Amino acid sequence: MNRHALRPLTASLLATLLLTPLALAAETAPEAATGTYGKTLAYAPEVMVTTANPLATEAGLAMLRKGGSAIDAAIAAQLMLGLTEPQSSGIAGGAFLLYHDGKQTTSFDGREKAPAAAKPERFLDPNGKPLAFYDAVIGGRSVGVPGVLAMLHMAHQRHGKLPWAALFEPAISRAENGFQMSSRLHALLVSEPHLKKDANARAYFYQEDGKPWPVGSVLKNPEYAATLRAIAAGGPKAFYSGKIAQAIVDAVKRHPTNPGDLTLADFAAYKAVERQPICGLYRFYKVCGMNAPSSGGVAVLQMLGILETRKLADWAPHAVESAHLFTEAGRLAFADRAKYLADPDFVKVPSDALVSKPYLVTRSQQIDMARSMGRAQAGDPVPKMALGLDSSPEFPSTSHLIVIDKQGHAVSMTSSIEDVFGSRMMVKGFLLNNQLTDFSFSPTDNGQPVANRVEPGKRPRSSMSPVLVFNEQGQLAFAAGSPGGSQIINYVAQTLVGLIDWKLSPLQAVALPHYGSRNGPTELEKDTGQEALAEALKAKGHEVKFVEMNSGLSAVVVKPDGLWGGADPRREGVAKGF
Repeated sequence: MNRHALRPLTASLLATLLLTPLALAAETAPEAATGTYGKTLAYAPEVMVTTANPLATEAGLAMLRKGGSAIDAAIAAQLMLGLTEPQSSGIAGGAFLLYHDGKQTTSFDGREKAPAAAKPERFLDPNGKPLAFYDAVIGGRSVGVPGVLAMLHMAHQRHGKLPWAALFEPAISRAENGFQMSSRLHALLVSEPHLKKDANARAYFYQEDGKPWPVGSVLKNPEYAATLRAIAAGGPKAFYSGKIAQAIVDAVKRHPTNPGDLTLADFAAYKAVERQPICGLYRFYKVCGMNAPSSGGVAVLQMLGILETRKLADWAPHAVESAHLFTEAGRLAFADRAKYLADPDFVKVPSDALVSKPYLVTRSQQIDMARSMGRAQAGDPVPKMALGLDSSPEFPSTSHLIVIDKQGHAVSMTSSIEDVFGSRMMVKGFLLNNQLTDFSFSPTDNGQPVANRVEPGKRPRSSMSPVLVFNEQGQLAFAAGSPGGSQIINYVAQTLVGLIDWKLSPLQAVALPHYGSRNGPTELEKDTGQEALAEALKAKGHEVKFVEMNSGLSAVVVKPDGLWGGADPRREGVAKGF
């Protein structure tokens, strides 16, 4: 069943976009050029917001017009996404946020946590075998303590300008007055077999005959509005204690087939964390990403470090040499990811060693440009680390936004409830996450503990990969990120290569037909005219599969004449500024 690729990019559409003269002007702004599905290369002289939904982009811009900061705009946009794109992220999910204040870059970790009662065998059946994915996802067992609100409040206390309550006004107003059902949300509801089993979700998303409301129907969510009003007035405490937390705990524990074990004490104990980002050089650019418990920053930097050993600019984006090198770099990065990346509060994660230049040069020497290596083995950046390989499935949902304000301060944030519609449980107007299924279902591998095994109070590993990129003078040059499960890593790395090596505009870069490997088959995006590339890769020994690769990338480029933004034409996102 095709659950995610609702707007496939045809080969002709992509060819049109990539041949359209969208390269950035050096000094002056040209008329906006139009890409597939009416998407344009956005230009603005001072500020830019990109989100996965037009109403969320407008909510962010409204805060900037009031003199708000990039953090203020990101919060307003995220609250609106919880209403208009509820299948992907929301206040009962988690997020990773990179922030640059003009001088320094920091990151905020709002990843969910496992309850205190969680055990390593959480996702094993009575025979000790891993559960089928949806047997684990649907219900309370998969729900972690949400982190996004605590994280956003921490970021606001440090870098916000507008009052906390003011940031909630656009989403509250829209929840009370209604928004139109989008074609994407409608199509996902049509193909969704589990959500209507939850009474609250069925009453909100579906008609009496069990069919989703038609495209263009106005959905009102007064319960979400009431929830937001409480949090606007009472701060995160209104969410992490009292009636809202109790309602979540009750729903999780009372699920009829798959109850969980969250408690009010788990909610009260949750803390967001400000962490140092992980940064590395790629062709004279400084690339900063999210460190563990996300694997995104490390894996993207590993891929770039390996790719840097070859001159990609000598090949076209879809030359067989480019695809071969990129997918081989992905194999090596994903092999290390499966062994070493996990919550650093529980496992010693050798992030610096994994992204060091000498280590990556050594890893790159495994690449034979004439032949695929097949399945890569994890390296040994720090000898004698006895760990097994992770077995967590990750499915493509999630959301990404970028904000750059008048001061040049920037946010790149990826947020998620994990799978589409999360755990398929709706409480007080919002959906609950299923992030605990990002842990490895098997706690051991060949007798060795898995770094990303379930443990009480632990954050599951993620693939979310928000990035900020700086030029040789230390000035912000690019911001990027994407939804898409573990494929996020390949999407973001490919976009950065497009911007840096192939000098593409942000719209061209995010619209590139995707290819990559997660240390399995070489995956090519369906319906993008890559059949000839597939045959050329097979000749090099690749096992090739055509798969849905429904990214939701966004990218912003900072130039002397202003800001240039692109939103992925595969989805309904918008880049806009003033």
